[in-house]
Amino acid sequence: MRLREVLILAGGWLAGFALLARLPGLSRLGAQSAGLSVVIPARNEERNLGRLLGTLARQQPAVAEVIVVDDCSADATAEVARQAGVTVLAGTDPPPGWSGKCWACHEGAMAAGGNRLVFLDADVSLSTDATARLAAEHDRRGGLVSVAPFHRTERGYERLSAVANLVAMMGTGAFGVLPGSPTMAFGPCMITTAADYRRVGGHAHREVRGAVAEDVALARRYRALGLPVAVLAGRDAVSFRMYPDGPRHLVDGWTRTLAAGAERTPLALRAAIGLWITAALMAASGPLRTRRRRAALAWYGAFSLQMWWMLRRTGRFGAVAWLAYPIPLSTFVALFARSVWHRLTGRPPTWRGRSLPARVSRPRS
Repeated sequence: MRLREVLILAGGWLAGFALLARLPGLSRLGAQSAGLSVVIPARNEERNLGRLLGTLARQQPAVAEVIVVDDCSADATAEVARQAGVTVLAGTDPPPGWSGKCWACHEGAMAAGGNRLVFLDADVSLSTDATARLAAEHDRRGGLVSVAPFHRTERGYERLSAVANLVAMMGTGAFGVLPGSPTMAFGPCMITTAADYRRVGGHAHREVRGAVAEDVALARRYRALGLPVAVLAGRDAVSFRMYPDGPRHLVDGWTRTLAAGAERTPLALRAAIGLWITAALMAASGPLRTRRRRAALAWYGAFSLQMWWMLRRTGRFGAVAWLAYPIPLSTFVALFARSVWHRLTGRPPTWRGRSLPARVSRPRS
């Protein structure tokens, strides 16, 4: 191998460790979950919603208010929520300039009576003490606290999300070797005070309501007003199964978010992630393109072990995802290219049968 190639491989391998060096989770400090209103935007989520509502019903201490906003579902989402005994709001089609999720979150937040708001996606599951731990973490940090859920998979195609999930976590800047303020939040699980939410404009703010990556835009609003933003790892407290409805669901989901998130990632962080991806691709192809098989296989093994270390801490993806890591890595590259193409051509992504804005709203100067 040439020296330049070795330097890229070594630099990228080290960058990977640096980008996910820390995975701070929710603390176990004692806290009451009184005053929490949980808002769940749900569109065609009959398969996922029951699991989340079941985990919410088992919270210790109990959550006072759970609001499911039925976002014009064509399935039994609303009936599942009613059978669970929670408040159900019949959502309406979003006004012009709004994404459906932002409109549903806004409707739920306006109806909530608690002094703190917890936003959860319908595919999330919680440990029995998760809301109390969320409240404790928010007591300590303030502002907007979000959680990157532990990624559960069950079917083979779901494991194709392995590298995309890692890149999404790397891109926050919250888990690197140098602690710093994250550049974005994770929409599947967020907590804030109702007062701060109103102060920043919430999902109704012009920079947020039409954004494809509304969690990124919302975090920018908190930071712009000097409020802290924190991102933690779900680990044993918060998990999700992102794409149980088939490969098309997976493709549409990552197409919707990858390029939008990359636009808001700081340049230095993008460069480090790019170096890691480049090096991992070089290591993956090394045994096929070089005569120095031992060195090439050693680098392949080094990146496989790194993938094992990363994936076991962030989700449940199975051994194939790290032993044959070129498969989810190539999938990520293809999904990212598709996401970028959609944005460059102005082609709106779709999500659960609804077209979304092709580009994130730009803030006004």
